[in-house]
Amino acid sequence: MREQAGLRRARRLGIGAVVVLALAGMNGPWLYRFGTERYHEYKINRPEYKAENGHWEIVEFPTEYRQNTIHAVLLHTGKVLMVAGSGNNKENFDARRFDSRIWDPVKGTVKKVPTPEDLFCTGHTQLADGNILIAGGTKRYEKLRGDVTKAGGLMIVHNENPDKPITLPAGTRFTGRENDKTFVSKDPVLVPRARKNFDKAGRFLGNTPGLGRIYVEAQKSGARHETGAQDNYRIQGLSGVDTRNTYGIAEKLALDKKDFQGIRDAYEFDPVAEKYIKVDPMNEARWYPTLATLSDGRILSVSGLDDIGQLVPGKNEVFDPATRKWTYTPKIRQFPTYPALFLLQSGRLFYSGSNAGYGPADVGRDPGLWDVDSNAFTKLPGLSDARMMETSGTVLLPPAQDERFMVIGGGGVGESPLASVKTRVIDLKAKNPRFTDGPTLEKGTRYPQSSILPDDSVLVSGGSEDYRGRGDSNILQARLYAPGTNTFKRVADPLVGRNYHAGSILLPDGRVMFFGSDSLYGDKANTKPGTFEQRVEIYTPPYLFRDARPSLSSGPRTIARGGSGTFTSQHAGTVKKVRLIRPSASTHVTDVDQRSIALDFTRSGDTITVTVPKNRNLVQSGWYMLFVDDDQGTPSKAQWVKVP
Repeated sequence: MREQAGLRRARRLGIGAVVVLALAGMNGPWLYRFGTERYHEYKINRPEYKAENGHWEIVEFPTEYRQNTIHAVLLHTGKVLMVAGSGNNKENFDARRFDSRIWDPVKGTVKKVPTPEDLFCTGHTQLADGNILIAGGTKRYEKLRGDVTKAGGLMIVHNENPDKPITLPAGTRFTGRENDKTFVSKDPVLVPRARKNFDKAGRFLGNTPGLGRIYVEAQKSGARHETGAQDNYRIQGLSGVDTRNTYGIAEKLALDKKDFQGIRDAYEFDPVAEKYIKVDPMNEARWYPTLATLSDGRILSVSGLDDIGQLVPGKNEVFDPATRKWTYTPKIRQFPTYPALFLLQSGRLFYSGSNAGYGPADVGRDPGLWDVDSNAFTKLPGLSDARMMETSGTVLLPPAQDERFMVIGGGGVGESPLASVKTRVIDLKAKNPRFTDGPTLEKGTRYPQSSILPDDSVLVSGGSEDYRGRGDSNILQARLYAPGTNTFKRVADPLVGRNYHAGSILLPDGRVMFFGSDSLYGDKANTKPGTFEQRVEIYTPPYLFRDARPSLSSGPRTIARGGSGTFTSQHAGTVKKVRLIRPSASTHVTDVDQRSIALDFTRSGDTITVTVPKNRNLVQSGWYMLFVDDDQGTPSKAQWVKVP
């Protein structure tokens, strides 16, 4: 019986071989591709391959929980806040469908969160109490020139009355004195009182008008309502002295492309209650702003497009978490949108030159060191491909005490097809800091994602060779950068392309999540519209495919700067380093929150005592992930620690 069964098996195998050979003859390329794909899948799932290169896995949420995630923030609860707002979808914007999700990567659960405003292209950062400050967003979607039906643009309202400000409501009509054309304001505007000017002897010299900026639009559609030049505008509905003292001045009002407009709204997101809490609005509307922590724990809000779609003219402002109010900084400094700004141990900010897009090509592009209080700015030399800094990424290399930064890739201003293969490294502790080139990328790369790992390596992944992935140019490659040797190592390739509106977040278990991507087109010929990538992908680094990882438990939840805390570890004797990692807040290739701080430590039996550095600019107040690494470079799972 066994012999007959063996013969039957042999016959089946023989027949199968004949069928395969026949298929190979008729459809060789298909069979080759099928075999290659199967072999590749087999190879990347082998234990030894994972231990050397890591592994990628796609996470697809149930249909009702999917969204166009634009922003993601790791919360101190271990969950991830994923914010879409309208998700770069004008239909959602028009219907006021604004979305956020809370994803629990441990339990695999997803929760919808009521989202009060369109937080699409907002700014965000971690606060000392663990809340997330979120400021800005979208008031109006852009309109391309062919889609604009009503002439419009910027109206500067002048108030020459030194005794009182004046408020003009939405719907105020402005009629040109020369062109006799009428335009209507879309929003209310407060115009401050005029300022009286005197010479040193006290003699009155005249008034400087108070100025207000407002977007206006023609009452009717058509090119005949455009204006060709600057004009002075009467304001209808005023009476008395206001008629003489208040007027508008506008340049050409036309059917030109209209950019996105920002909002002033600001919120704190409470990770425990899992809800948005409204705080005082900013003084300036901002779309594409950066929020960065200052030396005193207040939050700086920089750049963005304002409520008329123009770059905020260097009027930066600061949020005080104690009062939840905003005040202007004393001096003006202008940057492109989403500038990469990092707090240094000196209290100054490092601007790498990385940014995400809008702004003049010759304003605020130079990298340097910025003292916010004095407004002094020291330019830093040596940056290669300096004209290709849009959509580049910047990361504070671990450990943060070294103050070494890497700038990765980037592209030309606007929709330029240019992309850089460069990485640039700068040591800000050097006597004369200057950028030098690091290892090159294989391809010119816009939108590279970078995440600091607890073993001091940096995961650099994704991006595209052209603006928003044009020409099917997503880069399915990933590398681990070793700061100690200044080298890249190619690791497993991601399964999903990531470009514009994508980001990455280090999770407390040592894995990295990737979200978003918003290709302009869906094909190589650039003829089909792109679709937003709603899948999440998880990268498990090689260190998690080793035999074991060190344990860490039973420590304090709070450690003061300069203070110590003792934790239990069954593998204390093998621990070689301890890292305190600030959780990420990622969007538009910008994550100025993430940093990894080296902690001094001692071992005794099954315990590890760690000490937090004293410098508040190095260790900003807030929640951190505490990792220990063993002698193989394998990290523990994180313990959450608050630094008050």
